[in-house]
Amino acid sequence: MNREKNTSGFIAEACDTVLNGGTINRRQAQRLISMQEQPDIMLLIAHANRLRHHYCETDISMCSIVNARSGKCTEDCAFCAQSSRFDTNIKTHPMLETNDILRCARRSKKYGARYFSIVTSGKGITDARELQHICEAINKISSVEGLKPCASLGIVTKEQLVQLRDAGLKRYHHNLETAERFFPSVCTTHSFSRRAETIHEAKEAGLEVCAGGIFGLGETPEDRIEMAYELKAIDVDSVPLNFLNPIPGTALEHMTQLPPIEIVKTVAVYRFLLPQKEIRICGGREVNLRTLQPLIYIAGASGIMAGNYLTTAGRNASVDIQEIADLGLCVQ
Repeated sequence: MNREKNTSGFIAEACDTVLNGGTINRRQAQRLISMQEQPDIMLLIAHANRLRHHYCETDISMCSIVNARSGKCTEDCAFCAQSSRFDTNIKTHPMLETNDILRCARRSKKYGARYFSIVTSGKGITDARELQHICEAINKISSVEGLKPCASLGIVTKEQLVQLRDAGLKRYHHNLETAERFFPSVCTTHSFSRRAETIHEAKEAGLEVCAGGIFGLGETPEDRIEMAYELKAIDVDSVPLNFLNPIPGTALEHMTQLPPIEIVKTVAVYRFLLPQKEIRICGGREVNLRTLQPLIYIAGASGIMAGNYLTTAGRNASVDIQEIADLGLCVQ
């Protein structure tokens, strides 16, 4: 009983600190993410819900993406089905035509997406004509009322980011993927510091930044906490959280998926650490969370990626919309 009282008091005190504009330290964050007892985790989730409601009210932001160029990537990210170093049998295709990208954007707007992102495989954009093609697509997407164009084009230069911004880009997406300590276990063909540099350059170019990572790669709970602090230091706008869906043929094909309760606990801790940020649940949520998907909102999530992902299918957006409404929340 004393242990339960101490734990509930600790969670409540941490929540009050954040509600009052303060921050919790690494020791407190570590204690939160280390909780294993089901009643403690449920209490943590409930307090994360208070924080989400305090900072985000009832709004849930929805985004969508298009895999504008698929596969044949030279990088060796261990989780990625699009790497040319792995035999994953995915469908590959060159850059989509502008009208095809615009068609996808309009479809995503119909089911409530607020952001629409053009995503390309590969380390970055090296062809000036390709960049111009993407800029033209961004300009077209800008004409869709209520839809903000985003892009995830890999490691790009500040000059390219400025060109994208001038074409109408509102937000650039570029994940850290994981904590700096663990990053070499995930990718060896480029560095963590170069990824962080791209994020800083996007901010300097006047763009909103969407940056997060992927869990279930073999990282420790400490690594998850460290990535949150790294994102906090960069001051990103949106934090997409992905969960490994092990794809046959990749280096991580034999990884065991995270338990759903571990995922919602991690989401809750991220709400404690990044209380005012948009915390968006993205790839892998269907296969990892299974029947517990509604708990992501109670655990502090304020956004989702709807529709299909890069090489795997999501679920029908109408199911997400109904789920959000059933919780008394609304698509922003």
